[in-house]
This record gives sequence, structure tokens and C-alpha cells, in this order.
Amino acid sequence: MRRRRTRMEEDTTAIDLTPMLDVVFIMLIFFIVTTSFVRESGVDIDRPESSEATQRNDTQVLVAITSEGAVWVDGQAVDSNAVGDRVREALSGSDGNVVIQADRASQTGLLIQTMDRIRQAGVENVAVAASRGEN
Repeated sequence: MRRRRTRMEEDTTAIDLTPMLDVVFIMLIFFIVTTSFVRESGVDIDRPESSEATQRNDTQVLVAITSEGAVWVDGQAVDSNAVGDRVREALSGSDGNVVIQADRASQTGLLIQTMDRIRQAGVENVAVAASRGEN
């Protein structure tokens, strides 16, 4: 009789982990859904520093200019002559903001040309990205 009780007690003292796992998975899904993701341009850019740089959270399209002179729009390589049309398509008619991330070693002329093409496409809110530095 004594053996039977201990076996029954062992069976009743087992901890059921199923509810805990359910809660953990629900929390994981919640955090994944509510996390804000950082948008990247798709290429590594060494941005110039500025003591007056401010962060913008309302960016809709990222344009990157590499040190080799390649132009990327939202992670896809684009011909520098077609950057305005590609940005207009990415904005889909909305009044959005465009941020240009130009590499420190890129040519200034290409940056100005890219800004002009984007503005000719009808986009007025164009900014140039810089890292916040102490000057």
C-alpha cells in the first residue's frame, strides 16, 4: 500500500509545462509584431559627420550612393539616370520623405545630380544623412 501511494504522489506532483510554453510563444509573437525595424539602404555607407545632425523617423525611401558611384534605392541597384522614376514608384503617389545616404568618399556631383533627379520626379522632401559627431 505504501508503494502505491508514492507512485500516485509522483504522478500528481509532475509539473505541466504546456501553459508556460504557450505564454512564452505568445509573448514572443507580441514582441516580434510590435518591434520597430531599422530600415537599411542595402549597402555599407560611411556617412560624413555633422554636429547638427538630427534623427528622422518618417523616412519612406532610402537612397544610397556608394564610394564607387553606384546608386541604390531601397536595397536595389538603380541607374543614376532612372533614380527619380524609381523613387516616385516607391512612394506610390504619397507625399513621402526621401533620405540620401552618400558615402564620405562619393563624388559631390553625383549627390547633387541624384537630388536633382529626385526633385524633378516631384519629390520635395529630400534630406542627406549624416552621422552625429562632435565638431
